Amino acid sequence: MNLIVDAGNTSVKLAVYKGKQLVFSDAVVLKNFLDLVKETFLAYPDIKDAIVSSVGFLGEEEVTKLAVYCNVHTLSALTKIPFKNLYSTPKTLGVDRIALATAAFYNNASENTLVIDAGTCVTYDFIDKNGAYLGGAISPGVAMRFKAMHNQTAKLPLLDKNGEIELIGNSTTSCMKSGVINGICLEIDGVIKEYKVRFADLTVILTGGDAHFLSKRLKNTIFAHSNFLLDGLNYLLEYNKD
Repeated sequence: MNLIVDAGNTSVKLAVYKGKQLVFSDAVVLKNFLDLVKETFLAYPDIKDAIVSSVGFLGEEEVTKLAVYCNVHTLSALTKIPFKNLYSTPKTLGVDRIALATAAFYNNASENTLVIDAGTCVTYDFIDKNGAYLGGAISPGVAMRFKAMHNQTAKLPLLDKNGEIELIGNSTTSCMKSGVINGICLEIDGVIKEYKVRFADLTVILTGGDAHFLSKRLKNTIFAHSNFLLDGLNYLLEYNKD
Protein backbone atom coordinates (compact mmCIF):
# COMPACT_ATOMS: atom_id res chain seq x y z
CA MET A 1 0.00 0.00 0.00
CA ASN A 2 1.08 3.57 -0.72
CA LEU A 3 0.74 6.72 1.38
CA ILE A 4 0.31 9.98 -0.49
CA VAL A 5 1.09 13.27 1.26
CA ASP A 6 -0.04 16.43 -0.53
CA ALA A 7 0.98 19.50 1.45
CA GLY A 8 -0.70 22.58 0.03
CA ASN A 9 -0.80 26.22 1.06
CA THR A 10 -3.66 25.80 3.54
CA SER A 11 -3.73 22.13 4.61
CA VAL A 12 -2.05 18.74 4.31
CA LYS A 13 -3.93 15.90 2.66
CA LEU A 14 -3.12 12.24 3.30
CA ALA A 15 -4.35 9.43 1.08
CA VAL A 16 -3.87 5.67 1.04
CA TYR A 17 -3.81 3.67 -2.18
CA LYS A 18 -4.03 -0.05 -2.68
CA GLY A 19 -2.72 -0.43 -6.19
CA LYS A 20 -4.62 2.18 -8.21
CA GLN A 21 -7.55 2.29 -5.80
CA LEU A 22 -7.96 5.14 -3.34
CA VAL A 23 -9.06 3.61 -0.05
CA PHE A 24 -8.69 6.55 2.36
CA SER A 25 -8.14 10.29 2.35
CA ASP A 26 -8.28 13.05 4.93
CA ALA A 27 -6.94 16.59 5.36
CA VAL A 28 -5.65 18.47 8.39
CA VAL A 29 -3.83 21.68 9.26
CA LEU A 30 -0.05 21.34 9.43
CA LYS A 31 0.18 21.17 13.23
CA ASN A 32 -1.97 18.01 13.24
CA PHE A 33 -0.08 16.30 10.41
CA LEU A 34 1.92 13.84 12.51
CA ASP A 35 -1.15 12.88 14.55
CA LEU A 36 -2.96 11.94 11.32
CA VAL A 37 0.11 10.03 10.13
CA LYS A 38 0.07 7.94 13.31
CA GLU A 39 -3.66 7.26 13.00
CA THR A 40 -3.27 6.32 9.35
CA PHE A 41 -0.53 3.78 9.98
CA LEU A 42 -2.53 2.25 12.81
CA ALA A 43 -5.46 1.82 10.42
CA TYR A 44 -3.33 0.71 7.43
CA PRO A 45 -0.24 -1.11 8.74
CA ASP A 46 0.54 -2.53 5.27
CA ILE A 47 1.75 0.85 3.96
CA LYS A 48 5.32 0.36 2.75
CA ASP A 49 6.05 3.46 0.69
CA ALA A 50 5.11 7.15 0.74
CA ILE A 51 5.52 10.14 -1.54
CA VAL A 52 5.55 13.71 -0.26
CA SER A 53 4.53 16.63 -2.46
CA SER A 54 4.83 20.01 -0.76
CA VAL A 55 4.05 23.44 -2.15
CA GLY A 56 3.38 24.69 1.37
CA PHE A 57 5.20 24.60 4.68
CA LEU A 58 5.76 20.92 5.36
CA GLY A 59 9.40 20.78 6.47
CA GLU A 60 12.25 18.32 6.75
CA GLU A 61 11.38 17.57 10.37
CA GLU A 62 7.94 16.23 9.46
CA VAL A 63 9.34 14.23 6.54
CA THR A 64 12.05 12.73 8.77
CA LYS A 65 9.45 11.61 11.30
CA LEU A 66 7.31 10.15 8.51
CA ALA A 67 10.33 8.12 7.35
CA VAL A 68 10.25 6.23 10.65
CA TYR A 69 7.11 4.47 9.41
CA CYS A 70 8.01 3.65 5.78
CA ASN A 71 10.17 4.45 2.76
CA VAL A 72 9.65 8.07 1.71
CA HIS A 73 10.18 9.69 -1.69
CA THR A 74 10.08 13.49 -1.73
CA LEU A 75 8.82 14.79 -5.05
CA SER A 76 11.19 17.30 -6.68
CA ALA A 77 12.61 18.34 -10.02
CA LEU A 78 14.95 15.33 -9.75
CA THR A 79 12.08 12.83 -9.57
CA LYS A 80 11.87 10.49 -12.55
CA ILE A 81 8.80 11.31 -14.66
CA PRO A 82 7.00 9.25 -17.34
CA PHE A 83 6.32 12.11 -19.76
CA LYS A 84 8.59 14.31 -21.88
CA ASN A 85 9.03 17.66 -20.14
CA LEU A 86 9.38 20.57 -22.58
CA TYR A 87 9.10 23.25 -19.88
CA SER A 88 11.93 25.73 -20.47
CA THR A 89 12.70 25.97 -16.72
CA PRO A 90 12.03 22.41 -15.49
CA LYS A 91 13.60 23.04 -12.07
CA THR A 92 10.94 25.67 -11.35
CA LEU A 93 7.97 23.51 -12.32
CA GLY A 94 5.81 23.05 -9.22
CA VAL A 95 5.53 19.56 -7.80
CA ASP A 96 1.74 19.82 -7.89
CA ARG A 97 1.88 20.51 -11.62
CA ILE A 98 4.25 17.56 -12.14
CA ALA A 99 1.70 15.32 -10.43
CA LEU A 100 -1.19 16.67 -12.50
CA ALA A 101 0.74 16.18 -15.74
CA THR A 102 1.54 12.62 -14.68
CA ALA A 103 -2.12 11.86 -14.01
CA ALA A 104 -3.02 13.28 -17.42
CA PHE A 105 -0.32 11.17 -19.07
CA TYR A 106 -1.63 7.92 -17.55
CA ASN A 107 -5.36 8.63 -17.64
CA ASN A 108 -5.65 10.06 -21.12
CA ALA A 109 -2.76 8.58 -23.09
CA SER A 110 -2.45 9.44 -26.80
CA GLU A 111 -4.84 12.40 -26.51
CA ASN A 112 -4.46 16.13 -25.95
CA THR A 113 -5.26 16.93 -22.32
CA LEU A 114 -5.65 20.23 -20.49
CA VAL A 115 -5.73 19.96 -16.69
CA ILE A 116 -7.14 22.93 -14.79
CA ASP A 117 -6.47 22.93 -11.05
CA ALA A 118 -8.68 25.46 -9.27
CA GLY A 119 -7.07 25.92 -5.88
CA THR A 120 -5.14 28.74 -4.24
CA CYS A 121 -4.01 29.53 -7.78
CA VAL A 122 -5.64 28.36 -10.99
CA THR A 123 -3.07 26.36 -12.93
CA TYR A 124 -3.38 25.20 -16.52
CA ASP A 125 -1.22 22.25 -17.60
CA PHE A 126 -1.19 20.75 -21.08
CA ILE A 127 0.09 17.38 -22.28
CA ASP A 128 -0.21 16.66 -26.00
CA LYS A 129 -1.16 13.41 -27.70
CA ASN A 130 2.52 12.47 -27.98
CA GLY A 131 3.02 12.52 -24.23
CA ALA A 132 4.90 15.85 -24.16
CA TYR A 133 4.29 18.42 -21.45
CA LEU A 134 4.21 21.87 -23.06
CA GLY A 135 3.43 24.02 -20.02
CA GLY A 136 0.35 26.15 -19.42
CA ALA A 137 -0.48 29.12 -17.21
CA ILE A 138 -0.92 30.28 -13.61
CA SER A 139 -3.45 32.84 -12.39
CA PRO A 140 -4.96 33.86 -9.02
CA GLY A 141 -7.61 31.56 -7.55
CA VAL A 142 -11.02 32.57 -6.22
CA ALA A 143 -9.99 33.27 -2.61
CA MET A 144 -6.81 35.03 -3.70
CA ARG A 145 -8.81 37.43 -5.89
CA PHE A 146 -11.10 38.34 -3.01
CA LYS A 147 -8.13 38.83 -0.68
CA ALA A 148 -6.28 40.98 -3.21
CA MET A 149 -9.20 43.40 -3.54
CA HIS A 150 -9.53 43.63 0.25
CA ASN A 151 -5.81 43.92 1.05
CA GLN A 152 -4.91 46.37 -1.70
CA THR A 153 -7.77 48.83 -1.20
CA ALA A 154 -8.85 50.94 1.75
CA LYS A 155 -12.55 50.09 1.94
CA LEU A 156 -13.44 46.95 0.00
CA PRO A 157 -14.57 44.14 2.35
CA LEU A 158 -13.14 40.63 2.51
CA LEU A 159 -15.66 38.28 0.87
CA ASP A 160 -15.90 34.63 -0.09
CA LYS A 161 -17.56 32.72 -2.93
CA ASN A 162 -20.74 31.82 -1.03
CA GLY A 163 -24.10 33.34 -1.87
CA GLU A 164 -25.84 34.50 -5.02
CA ILE A 165 -23.73 35.52 -8.00
CA GLU A 166 -25.33 38.06 -10.33
CA LEU A 167 -24.08 39.31 -13.67
CA ILE A 168 -24.98 42.90 -12.83
CA GLY A 169 -24.15 43.66 -9.22
CA ASN A 170 -26.27 46.34 -7.53
CA SER A 171 -24.10 46.77 -4.43
CA THR A 172 -20.39 46.79 -3.68
CA THR A 173 -20.60 43.22 -2.36
CA SER A 174 -22.53 41.86 -5.33
CA CYS A 175 -20.27 43.75 -7.77
CA MET A 176 -17.16 42.21 -6.20
CA LYS A 177 -18.68 38.73 -6.34
CA SER A 178 -19.70 39.23 -9.95
CA GLY A 179 -16.21 40.40 -10.85
CA VAL A 180 -14.43 37.52 -9.16
CA ILE A 181 -16.70 34.57 -9.94
CA ASN A 182 -17.90 35.59 -13.40
CA GLY A 183 -14.41 36.80 -14.22
CA ILE A 184 -12.71 33.53 -13.33
CA CYS A 185 -15.34 31.49 -15.17
CA LEU A 186 -14.98 33.62 -18.29
CA GLU A 187 -11.21 33.24 -18.00
CA ILE A 188 -11.40 29.45 -17.80
CA ASP A 189 -13.94 29.19 -20.62
CA GLY A 190 -11.81 31.53 -22.73
CA VAL A 191 -8.63 29.53 -22.16
CA ILE A 192 -10.42 26.28 -23.04
CA LYS A 193 -11.76 27.89 -26.23
CA GLU A 194 -8.28 28.95 -27.31
CA TYR A 195 -6.83 25.48 -26.65
CA LYS A 196 -9.65 23.89 -28.67
CA VAL A 197 -8.82 26.13 -31.63
CA ARG A 198 -5.20 24.99 -31.54
CA PHE A 199 -5.56 21.35 -30.50
CA ALA A 200 -8.10 18.86 -31.87
CA ASP A 201 -9.90 16.32 -29.67
CA LEU A 202 -9.06 18.17 -26.46
CA THR A 203 -10.00 16.60 -23.13
CA VAL A 204 -10.38 19.10 -20.27
CA ILE A 205 -10.10 17.94 -16.66
CA LEU A 206 -11.01 20.26 -13.78
CA THR A 207 -9.73 19.51 -10.29
CA GLY A 208 -8.83 21.32 -7.08
CA GLY A 209 -10.74 22.70 -4.12
CA ASP A 210 -12.98 24.99 -6.20
CA ALA A 211 -13.58 22.49 -9.00
CA HIS A 212 -17.10 21.50 -7.97
CA PHE A 213 -18.12 25.12 -7.36
CA LEU A 214 -16.84 26.30 -10.74
CA SER A 215 -17.87 23.29 -12.85
CA LYS A 216 -21.56 24.22 -12.55
CA ARG A 217 -20.83 27.70 -13.91
CA LEU A 218 -18.64 26.85 -16.91
CA LYS A 219 -20.01 26.67 -20.44
CA ASN A 220 -17.49 24.15 -21.75
CA THR A 221 -17.76 20.40 -21.32
CA ILE A 222 -15.26 19.28 -18.72
CA PHE A 223 -14.52 16.27 -16.53
CA ALA A 224 -14.43 17.13 -12.82
CA HIS A 225 -12.02 14.87 -10.92
CA SER A 226 -11.42 15.78 -7.27
CA ASN A 227 -8.61 13.26 -6.70
CA PHE A 228 -6.68 13.81 -9.92
CA LEU A 229 -3.57 15.18 -8.19
CA LEU A 230 -3.55 12.32 -5.67
CA ASP A 231 -3.79 9.82 -8.53
CA GLY A 232 -0.82 11.49 -10.20
CA LEU A 233 1.25 11.27 -7.03
CA ASN A 234 0.42 7.59 -6.68
CA TYR A 235 1.50 6.97 -10.28
CA LEU A 236 4.76 8.82 -9.62
CA LEU A 237 5.48 6.80 -6.49
CA GLU A 238 4.99 3.55 -8.39
CA TYR A 239 7.14 4.85 -11.25
CA ASN A 240 9.99 5.70 -8.87
CA LYS A 241 9.99 2.62 -6.62
CA ASP A 242 12.83 0.97 -8.48
